[in-house]
Amino acid sequence: MAVGKFFHRPNSEQQERVPPGQHLAKGFPVLTYGDTPQISLDSWTFNVWGLVEAQQFRWAEFMSLPQSTFTVDFHCVTRWSKLDLNWRGIAISHLLEQLSIPEAVTHVLQHCYGGYTTNISLADLQRADCFFAFGLEGETLSPEHGGPLRTILPHLYAWKSAKWINGFEFLSVDEPGFWERNGYHHRGDPWQQERYAVR
Repeated sequence: MAVGKFFHRPNSEQQERVPPGQHLAKGFPVLTYGDTPQISLDSWTFNVWGLVEAQQFRWAEFMSLPQSTFTVDFHCVTRWSKLDLNWRGIAISHLLEQLSIPEAVTHVLQHCYGGYTTNISLADLQRADCFFAFGLEGETLSPEHGGPLRTILPHLYAWKSAKWINGFEFLSVDEPGFWERNGYHHRGDPWQQERYAVR
């Protein structure tokens, strides 16, 4: 990591907000595996299925959920962080309130345009600070940063904040997603440095 040109060490006031092994990014790096999907809002859908009643939301329906602004920190597994990013979005709890989730559900597999998946425990997803983002720093969220819609789970490494989200599959097991099948940790707590699976 080129500390100085693209990254810098947190100062004493920032240190307690930056997990171990992280540096602060001067910009907002774009890291993506594969091509960036270009998604029309006219054809965009969000689906829920699995152990809940299957439903599909169109963009206008999804945007009718209560909207808020969120200021959170963002920690990438590749050892950079951004503090105080300003997002516009919808608390994930507002969607979950629309669903009848049986007690058997323990995990959710996030599905995205482009085929990306990542797993999350239901308990993590239900946290009040988790949200769907469609805006960043006063602008519409760009495709490069996950637009038109992505999840933001600020207490976990950013690969859990799935770009181009288009569905939640509700499960009674912890089914690994793309990076979890390729050696990454199933949870990804940055404060515990849960970058990679223990072998």
